[in-house]
Amino acid sequence: MDTAEPLRPPDFTTPDEERQHRKQRLAAAFRIFARLGYDEGIAGHISARDPERPDHFWVNPFARWFGHLRTSDLVLVDAHGEVVAGTARVNTAAFAIHSQVHAARPDCVAAAHAHSLHGKAWSTLGRRLDPLTQDACVFYDDHGLYDDYRGVVREIDEGKRVAHALGDAKAVILRNHGLLTVGRTVDEAAWWFITMDRSCHAQLLAEAAGTPVAIDPETARFTRGQVGSSSAGWLGFQPLYDWIVAEEPELLE
Repeated sequence: MDTAEPLRPPDFTTPDEERQHRKQRLAAAFRIFARLGYDEGIAGHISARDPERPDHFWVNPFARWFGHLRTSDLVLVDAHGEVVAGTARVNTAAFAIHSQVHAARPDCVAAAHAHSLHGKAWSTLGRRLDPLTQDACVFYDDHGLYDDYRGVVREIDEGKRVAHALGDAKAVILRNHGLLTVGRTVDEAAWWFITMDRSCHAQLLAEAAGTPVAIDPETARFTRGQVGSSSAGWLGFQPLYDWIVAEEPELLE
Protein backbone atom coordinates (compact mmCIF):
# COMPACT_ATOMS: atom_id res chain seq x y z
CA MET A 1 0.00 0.00 0.00
CA ASP A 2 1.27 3.49 -0.90
CA THR A 3 1.36 5.52 2.33
CA ALA A 4 3.26 8.50 0.95
CA GLU A 5 1.77 11.95 1.33
CA PRO A 6 -0.05 13.17 -1.81
CA LEU A 7 1.99 15.51 -3.99
CA ARG A 8 -0.60 18.28 -4.12
CA PRO A 9 -1.64 21.25 -1.97
CA PRO A 10 -3.39 20.24 1.25
CA ASP A 11 -7.11 20.52 1.94
CA PHE A 12 -8.37 22.49 4.94
CA THR A 13 -11.31 22.04 7.28
CA THR A 14 -11.47 25.61 8.60
CA PRO A 15 -10.50 29.09 7.40
CA ASP A 16 -8.25 29.48 10.44
CA GLU A 17 -6.31 26.39 9.46
CA GLU A 18 -5.93 27.64 5.88
CA ARG A 19 -4.92 31.12 7.06
CA GLN A 20 -2.19 29.75 9.31
CA HIS A 21 -0.91 27.55 6.49
CA ARG A 22 -0.70 30.50 4.09
CA LYS A 23 1.07 32.64 6.67
CA GLN A 24 3.62 29.94 7.44
CA ARG A 25 4.35 29.52 3.75
CA LEU A 26 4.76 33.29 3.44
CA ALA A 27 7.24 33.40 6.30
CA ALA A 28 9.15 30.49 4.77
CA ALA A 29 9.21 32.20 1.36
CA PHE A 30 10.70 35.34 2.89
CA ARG A 31 13.41 33.33 4.65
CA ILE A 32 14.23 31.56 1.39
CA PHE A 33 14.33 34.86 -0.52
CA ALA A 34 16.81 36.16 2.05
CA ARG A 35 18.99 33.08 1.64
CA LEU A 36 18.94 33.55 -2.14
CA GLY A 37 19.94 37.21 -1.88
CA TYR A 38 16.64 38.66 -3.03
CA ASP A 39 16.58 41.19 -0.20
CA GLU A 40 17.42 44.77 -1.20
CA GLY A 41 17.02 47.07 1.79
CA ILE A 42 13.32 47.84 2.23
CA ALA A 43 12.34 46.66 -1.28
CA GLY A 44 10.32 43.56 -2.08
CA HIS A 45 7.13 41.93 -0.87
CA ILE A 46 5.17 38.70 -1.05
CA SER A 47 1.46 38.67 -0.31
CA ALA A 48 -1.26 36.08 0.33
CA ARG A 49 -4.99 36.63 0.11
CA ASP A 50 -6.92 36.01 3.33
CA PRO A 51 -9.17 32.92 2.97
CA GLU A 52 -12.20 34.62 4.56
CA ARG A 53 -11.77 38.19 3.32
CA PRO A 54 -10.67 38.02 -0.32
CA ASP A 55 -10.05 41.78 -0.57
CA HIS A 56 -7.57 41.59 2.35
CA PHE A 57 -4.05 40.22 2.07
CA TRP A 58 -1.19 39.26 4.39
CA VAL A 59 2.18 40.84 3.65
CA ASN A 60 5.56 41.55 5.20
CA PRO A 61 5.95 44.49 7.62
CA PHE A 62 7.76 47.53 6.26
CA ALA A 63 11.54 47.80 6.73
CA ARG A 64 11.99 44.35 8.28
CA TRP A 65 14.64 41.98 6.92
CA PHE A 66 13.22 38.96 5.12
CA GLY A 67 15.62 36.66 6.95
CA HIS A 68 14.17 37.43 10.39
CA LEU A 69 10.45 37.26 9.61
CA ARG A 70 8.22 34.85 11.50
CA THR A 71 4.62 33.90 10.85
CA SER A 72 3.48 36.14 13.70
CA ASP A 73 5.22 39.18 12.17
CA LEU A 74 2.99 39.31 9.08
CA VAL A 75 0.35 42.03 8.80
CA LEU A 76 -3.13 41.98 7.28
CA VAL A 77 -4.08 44.88 5.02
CA ASP A 78 -7.59 45.75 3.84
CA ALA A 79 -8.71 47.07 0.46
CA HIS A 80 -7.96 50.65 1.56
CA GLY A 81 -4.42 49.98 2.71
CA GLU A 82 -5.24 49.99 6.41
CA VAL A 83 -3.52 47.49 8.68
CA VAL A 84 -6.25 45.47 10.40
CA ALA A 85 -4.08 42.80 12.04
CA GLY A 86 -0.57 43.41 13.31
CA THR A 87 1.07 46.64 14.42
CA ALA A 88 3.73 47.33 11.76
CA ARG A 89 3.56 49.68 8.80
CA VAL A 90 3.17 48.41 5.23
CA ASN A 91 5.29 49.41 2.26
CA THR A 92 3.29 51.89 0.13
CA ALA A 93 4.50 50.22 -3.06
CA ALA A 94 3.46 46.82 -1.72
CA PHE A 95 -0.10 48.00 -1.30
CA ALA A 96 -0.23 49.85 -4.62
CA ILE A 97 0.95 46.79 -6.54
CA HIS A 98 -0.49 43.86 -4.62
CA SER A 99 -3.94 45.32 -4.00
CA GLN A 100 -4.46 45.78 -7.74
CA VAL A 101 -2.97 42.42 -8.70
CA HIS A 102 -5.23 40.64 -6.20
CA ALA A 103 -8.25 42.63 -7.41
CA ALA A 104 -7.53 41.81 -11.06
CA ARG A 105 -6.71 38.13 -10.45
CA PRO A 106 -9.29 36.48 -8.19
CA ASP A 107 -7.89 33.13 -9.33
CA CYS A 108 -4.59 33.87 -7.56
CA VAL A 109 -3.88 33.59 -3.85
CA ALA A 110 -0.37 35.02 -3.80
CA ALA A 111 1.96 37.46 -5.54
CA ALA A 112 5.73 37.86 -5.20
CA HIS A 113 7.98 40.77 -6.14
CA ALA A 114 11.58 41.45 -5.20
CA HIS A 115 14.64 43.24 -6.58
CA SER A 116 16.63 40.10 -7.34
CA LEU A 117 19.93 40.72 -9.11
CA HIS A 118 19.37 38.77 -12.31
CA GLY A 119 15.71 39.66 -12.60
CA LYS A 120 16.39 43.36 -12.43
CA ALA A 121 19.40 43.04 -14.76
CA TRP A 122 17.24 41.30 -17.37
CA SER A 123 14.43 43.83 -16.87
CA THR A 124 16.65 46.62 -18.21
CA LEU A 125 16.52 45.04 -21.66
CA GLY A 126 12.78 45.59 -21.94
CA ARG A 127 12.27 42.09 -23.37
CA ARG A 128 10.42 38.94 -22.51
CA LEU A 129 12.39 35.77 -21.82
CA ASP A 130 13.13 33.37 -24.67
CA PRO A 131 12.59 29.60 -24.37
CA LEU A 132 16.27 28.75 -24.13
CA THR A 133 15.99 26.00 -21.52
CA GLN A 134 13.44 23.55 -20.19
CA ASP A 135 12.98 25.71 -17.11
CA ALA A 136 12.45 28.87 -19.16
CA CYS A 137 9.64 27.12 -21.05
CA VAL A 138 7.58 27.52 -17.87
CA PHE A 139 7.12 31.13 -18.97
CA TYR A 140 6.70 30.62 -22.72
CA ASP A 141 3.71 32.73 -23.86
CA ASP A 142 2.87 33.01 -20.17
CA HIS A 143 4.51 36.23 -18.95
CA GLY A 144 3.94 39.89 -19.67
CA LEU A 145 6.09 43.00 -19.95
CA TYR A 146 5.37 46.27 -18.16
CA ASP A 147 7.29 48.67 -20.37
CA ASP A 148 6.52 51.93 -18.59
CA TYR A 149 8.87 52.58 -15.67
CA ARG A 150 7.83 55.73 -13.72
CA GLY A 151 9.80 55.45 -10.50
CA VAL A 152 8.72 53.80 -7.25
CA VAL A 153 5.16 52.53 -7.56
CA ARG A 154 3.15 54.62 -5.10
CA GLU A 155 -0.16 55.20 -6.91
CA ILE A 156 -3.07 52.82 -7.31
CA ASP A 157 -3.34 53.71 -11.01
CA GLU A 158 0.16 52.42 -11.65
CA GLY A 159 -0.65 49.26 -9.72
CA LYS A 160 -3.59 48.82 -12.11
CA ARG A 161 -1.26 49.19 -15.09
CA VAL A 162 1.06 46.55 -13.67
CA ALA A 163 -1.93 44.22 -13.20
CA HIS A 164 -3.02 44.91 -16.78
CA ALA A 165 0.45 44.03 -18.10
CA LEU A 166 0.35 40.81 -16.08
CA GLY A 167 -2.99 39.89 -17.61
CA ASP A 168 -3.84 36.24 -17.08
CA ALA A 169 -0.18 35.14 -17.07
CA LYS A 170 1.88 33.73 -14.20
CA ALA A 171 4.50 36.52 -14.29
CA VAL A 172 5.38 39.96 -15.59
CA ILE A 173 8.74 41.63 -16.17
CA LEU A 174 8.72 45.20 -14.84
CA ARG A 175 11.13 47.13 -17.05
CA ASN A 176 14.06 48.70 -15.14
CA HIS A 177 12.59 47.26 -11.95
CA GLY A 178 12.41 43.49 -11.63
CA LEU A 179 10.01 40.55 -11.67
CA LEU A 180 6.53 39.84 -10.32
CA THR A 181 4.92 36.41 -10.18
CA VAL A 182 1.55 35.07 -9.03
CA GLY A 183 0.11 31.71 -8.08
CA ARG A 184 -2.85 29.84 -6.70
CA THR A 185 -0.73 29.11 -3.64
CA VAL A 186 2.05 30.97 -1.88
CA ASP A 187 4.30 28.07 -2.81
CA GLU A 188 3.59 28.48 -6.52
CA ALA A 189 4.09 32.26 -6.60
CA ALA A 190 7.38 31.97 -4.71
CA TRP A 191 8.69 29.14 -6.88
CA TRP A 192 7.82 30.93 -10.13
CA PHE A 193 9.80 33.91 -8.89
CA ILE A 194 12.82 31.79 -8.00
CA THR A 195 12.91 29.86 -11.27
CA MET A 196 12.20 33.00 -13.31
CA ASP A 197 15.15 34.80 -11.75
CA ARG A 198 17.32 31.79 -12.57
CA SER A 199 16.02 31.78 -16.15
CA CYS A 200 16.97 35.45 -16.42
CA HIS A 201 20.43 34.54 -15.16
CA ALA A 202 20.73 31.69 -17.67
CA GLN A 203 19.76 33.88 -20.60
CA LEU A 204 22.12 36.66 -19.56
CA LEU A 205 24.97 34.13 -19.40
CA ALA A 206 24.02 32.47 -22.68
CA GLU A 207 23.82 35.75 -24.58
CA ALA A 208 27.12 36.91 -23.08
CA ALA A 209 28.77 33.69 -24.31
CA GLY A 210 27.39 33.69 -27.83
CA THR A 211 24.17 33.26 -29.80
CA PRO A 212 21.82 30.89 -27.95
CA VAL A 213 19.71 28.33 -29.81
CA ALA A 214 16.08 28.73 -28.74
CA ILE A 215 13.64 25.86 -28.34
CA ASP A 216 11.11 25.87 -31.17
CA PRO A 217 7.61 27.24 -30.36
CA GLU A 218 5.79 23.91 -30.59
CA THR A 219 8.22 22.17 -28.26
CA ALA A 220 8.34 25.17 -25.90
CA ARG A 221 4.55 25.17 -25.65
CA PHE A 222 4.48 21.41 -25.08
CA THR A 223 7.16 21.67 -22.40
CA ARG A 224 5.27 24.46 -20.65
CA GLY A 225 2.36 22.05 -20.35
CA GLN A 226 4.68 19.56 -18.67
CA VAL A 227 6.47 21.87 -16.21
CA GLY A 228 4.41 25.07 -16.02
CA SER A 229 1.17 24.05 -14.31
CA SER A 230 0.04 25.39 -10.93
CA SER A 231 0.65 21.98 -9.38
CA ALA A 232 4.19 21.91 -10.79
CA GLY A 233 4.83 25.35 -9.31
CA TRP A 234 3.56 24.23 -5.92
CA LEU A 235 5.66 21.06 -6.06
CA GLY A 236 8.84 22.93 -6.99
CA PHE A 237 8.68 24.86 -3.73
CA GLN A 238 8.33 21.84 -1.42
CA PRO A 239 12.04 20.87 -1.15
CA LEU A 240 12.91 24.48 -0.34
CA TYR A 241 10.18 24.67 2.29
CA ASP A 242 11.41 21.48 3.96
CA TRP A 243 14.99 22.82 3.89
CA ILE A 244 14.25 26.21 5.41
CA VAL A 245 11.95 24.83 8.14
CA ALA A 246 14.60 22.28 9.12
CA GLU A 247 17.24 25.03 9.24
CA GLU A 248 15.11 27.77 10.84
CA PRO A 249 12.05 26.22 12.56
CA GLU A 250 11.35 29.41 14.52
CA LEU A 251 9.92 30.96 11.34
CA LEU A 252 6.70 29.03 12.03
CA GLU A 253 6.09 30.84 15.32
